Amino acid sequence: MTGRILIADDEQDILDTVGYGLRAEGYEVDSVTDGEAALRAAQNQPYDLVLLDVLMPKLTGTEVCRRLRADSIVPILMLTAKDTELDLVLGLEVGADDYVTKPFSVAELVGRVHAILRRCDFERSAVGAAVRRIGSLEIDLARYRVALHGRQIALTPSELKLLVFLAERPEQVYSRSQIMEHLWESSYVGDARACDVHIYNLRQKLETDPSRPERIVTVREVGYKLATA
Repeated sequence: MTGRILIADDEQDILDTVGYGLRAEGYEVDSVTDGEAALRAAQNQPYDLVLLDVLMPKLTGTEVCRRLRADSIVPILMLTAKDTELDLVLGLEVGADDYVTKPFSVAELVGRVHAILRRCDFERSAVGAAVRRIGSLEIDLARYRVALHGRQIALTPSELKLLVFLAERPEQVYSRSQIMEHLWESSYVGDARACDVHIYNLRQKLETDPSRPERIVTVREVGYKLATA
């Protein structure tokens, strides 16, 4: 695969190792060592994906993610230590697409990068897909747009992919493992939390009352579905 990737981490060993692994796969890689430099680079240069360490000098990865999401849909992958679950949840809540916990293998991380970029390629190539309408919800993959009651809703790449997956078969109930395997191409149990947070984020954007969802519905002890009513 090809693409341009920004890596932001204050550990030089990670920059060197991850950068080498991604370049070996054909990616062009830039690296920075603090959050301010990451934000500046991502705002001024076109990247296909951004890797952000959660804990960095000057600006945290979570804050960089939040600021980027104000005007960018670039895919964002967070790097987080195993004992910082709160940080990882916050990262997903402000718009990150996925995460990898430290320590990780380069092969695992490269696999996650491949999966995210394949999702984006699928979305960009879906020009022939007709606009999907489920009630007052409208999904236009060709233009990367989602509208509710005629009002455009900004979604992250993973949120859009999740919504499209549920919209393929409205009223079909999917387990979290089915969603994970489709979206993240992995059955890694840690992804279950990411799945729940993306569902939560979608509800914040698509539900009249997110605490009482009527569109993205939980089916107890089974999973989630997109309701047509």
